[in-house]
Amino acid sequence: MQITRDPAGSHYEHAVEGLRRSDLDPDPIKQFANWFTAAIESGIRDVNAMSLATTTTDCRPAVRIVLLKGFDHDGFVFFTNYESEKGKQLEANPYAALGFYWIELDRQIRISGKVLKTSRKESQTYFHSRPVGSQLSAWASRQSEVIDARRVLDARMAEMTERFADKSVPLPPHWGGYRLEPDTIEFWQGRLSRLHDRFRYTRQQDDSWRIDRLAP
Repeated sequence: MQITRDPAGSHYEHAVEGLRRSDLDPDPIKQFANWFTAAIESGIRDVNAMSLATTTTDCRPAVRIVLLKGFDHDGFVFFTNYESEKGKQLEANPYAALGFYWIELDRQIRISGKVLKTSRKESQTYFHSRPVGSQLSAWASRQSEVIDARRVLDARMAEMTERFADKSVPLPPHWGGYRLEPDTIEFWQGRLSRLHDRFRYTRQQDDSWRIDRLAP
């Protein structure tokens, strides 16, 4: 089989079934929950993986994959090292965007809004639900810092393993959660001939949501 290395040579037709306004829940969080449940039921691996876009202090975009760890009407939650690149960027500009893409369902979701830190209590509850190895690595890794070699990480991990042996691993002061409070949420459904269906929810001043259909 010949494999093309040309990105333009990779294509496929999207699903015939589309998305209509009548299909949408008036509440975008409930709509997100419906699609998220469908993605789980489809057996998609790492269904909670999402792109997180932030900006640097000189207004350059930065993006990476993080994991969604909770959502409700207050927003979408993820956890990280506050001293990482994304943590410093969010400190300087507390606005960000999230993106989900589930190719198996021909669906994308885009979310943007203001980002706030979760409470220490909420961060602590999640931190202690993680495997012990993940708790230790939060202490061992100075995320985003330049290191000389892998052995530096291994040595730090060994040090933390010994330090917290037979103890409950405490929540690091530099680690915790963020909650993105959405002001726009867009649902994208792939369609034939690239005439995709797009609906954007925009939060209004009274906290209601306006729904607009967008051209693909």
